[in-house]
Order: sequence, then C-alpha cells, then structure tokens
Amino acid sequence: GDTPETRNGMIHAQVAFKDKGLNFARHAIAITGSGSKLDRRAEQEQWLRRFPMWDWVGGRTSVMSAVGLVPAALQGLDIDALLHGAATMDQYTRQPDTKRNPAARLALVWRFATGGTGMRDMVILPYKDRLILLSRYLQQLVMESLGKELDLDGHQVNQGIAVYGNKGSTDQHAYVQQLRDGIENFFVTFILVQRETPRISTTPVMVESASSGSIGFTSGDFLHGFWQGTRAALYEKERGSTTITIDKLDALSLGAIIALYERAVGYYATLVHINAYHQPGVEAGKSAAAIVLDIQARLVEHLRSCNPEPKTPEQLAIALGEPDHIETIYHVLEHLAVNQRLVKRRGRSYQYRPSKVGQRRAQNQEKS
Repeated sequence: GDTPETRNGMIHAQVAFKDKGLNFARHAIAITGSGSKLDRRAEQEQWLRRFPMWDWVGGRTSVMSAVGLVPAALQGLDIDALLHGAATMDQYTRQPDTKRNPAARLALVWRFATGGTGMRDMVILPYKDRLILLSRYLQQLVMESLGKELDLDGHQVNQGIAVYGNKGSTDQHAYVQQLRDGIENFFVTFILVQRETPRISTTPVMVESASSGSIGFTSGDFLHGFWQGTRAALYEKERGSTTITIDKLDALSLGAIIALYERAVGYYATLVHINAYHQPGVEAGKSAAAIVLDIQARLVEHLRSCNPEPKTPEQLAIALGEPDHIETIYHVLEHLAVNQRLVKRRGRSYQYRPSKVGQRRAQNQEKS
C-alpha cells in the first residue's frame, strides 16, 4: 500500500468497479506484508483474502513467494511444479564443485564477458514465444541487483551489467544487424527449447517440403535453424555467446531458469564484491518524486493565492524558495495546463484555474 504505482492502479480499478455498480472488496485479494497499510485496509474492508509476503525479500527476488505464486496460480500455472523446478536448481547451485554448479558457471561467463566491470551488455534471446517477457524480468533482476555505485568496502566502483533482448527469431531482426556488424559491446545468451509446440493434429504440420520430397520441415525445424544460423553469424565476427538448452518449456523448467538466474546474480555479486540485495538508487528516485509532488502542491496553492495574476516559472521558483527547480516547476505547470487541471497557460506565464467542481461550489455560494 505504500508503493505509488500499484496503489494508484488499485484506485483506478476501484473506480472502474464502482462505475459498474460492483463491490470491489468482494473481488479483491491483497498480497502484502503483514500489518502493512494495504493489509489493514483489506481487513477493514473485508476483502476476499490476504496473502502475507516477507518484507525482507526484494521484489525482483520474490517470484517464488506469494507475490509471484498467487497470480501464477490464478492464471492456471502449476505452481507446485514451478517450486519443484526452483528447488531442484537450488540443489545444483549449492554444489561446491564449480564444474557441476550451473549458476557459478554462468556467473563466471558474465565475469569473463564483461571483464567484471560491465564493459559489455547482456543480450537475452529466448527462442520461444512464451518466453517473450523473460528479458524484461532479467533486466530488473540483473540491473537492479548488480547496478551499484559502492562495493562492500564503501569504495566507488559503479558496477552493473546492462540487459536487453526480446525473442528469436522474429524480434531479433530489430538488432541482430548491429550485433553482427556494429560495435562489439555485448554478449548474447540464447535460450533454446528443444520440444516444439504441442500439435493440434496427430501429424506434424509441414510448412515446407524438402528438395528430395521425402521429408518436410516444421516451423520448429526453421526455428532451430534460425538459432544455429544466428549463432554462427555472430561467431564469424567473433561475437561471444552462450546457450542454455531445455528439453521443453513447462512450469518445472521455468522455475529452474528463474532460480538459475537468481543464484547466478548472487555469485556474480560475490565475484565483484558488491551487495546484490539492496537498491539505494531506487529509493533515491522515489524520494525525488516525492519532492516533485510537494512542489506541485505548493505551486498550486501559491497560484491560487495570487489569482488571477499570471506568473512565469522563474517568478514562481523564487516565490516558492526553489530557485534550483525552475525546470521542475515548468514541467509541473505544463502537465497541469495540458490536463486542464488548476492551471492555465498564458504565453510564457501561468495562472490559477479553478476546477469545475470548485467553480460550481463558488457559484452556489454566491447564489446563497
């Protein structure tokens, strides 16, 4: 209940339910820390259920908690298999023998590819449509965990690995040209799924006949060929890549992949001597946003007090005692003016514009 983005989404959902004449609480569950603002609200309004989450687990590493499991279950995923896959991977990633520990090996690949200083980006290319969101998940997991200014001794190191990607082979056309012929500042991770998509019919769908006519090619054959071709094309230009192969994509293997990357992040952080499990930069962004909202509230109140005299952003910055925030004030004024909320633009100046509700209230007071 304290994270603005999710709280705002909840408020919009509540309004939508109310507009349809529905009781939001009868359709809502809360996944939140015990005793939190949202937990108390859900209890007071008698929501359907409340699922507790640990306040010591960061959002990016909470997939295997109620945060990830409840939505997964509601979408029909086998969360028992998901957990089993992650638990099995845990066993492998606790092996002290590096050669038998896949997460340690993956972390060493990152260390080799980046020089331990983030000199190359990580490009994620899963060859499966259902893994299209994997690169976004890994972007947060890796960058929020490893993007740190200070090491464990307080020395400035500015560590991190930039992550981007999409899926092969369709979306890779957006950037493989640069990967092969452009600046060499990346390493690629291919994720290959051997099992093709289950067939609707009993016989394989052949999308093309072979030249001999004796056999044909499925779309899965093409996808496998595209992976091999892209990998070879990058290798020709000495572009580094690694491949993670799974037999089939199901809840078990997905749980294993998530656990593999979570553990690899921890190992890499140890290799480069940083803390992977805090996020001071995120908190800095939230604090800066709070400052903007505070300025907005004082800005509107000041314009209301000097209505109808228009003021420039520079004049308002001086009046509010915020001479270093002229640009912030300008953007706040533009935002309010474009949305026709409390501010009206007049050339380079701005003046207070009462809301329609406020105007009606003033008119009623005059009549009375």
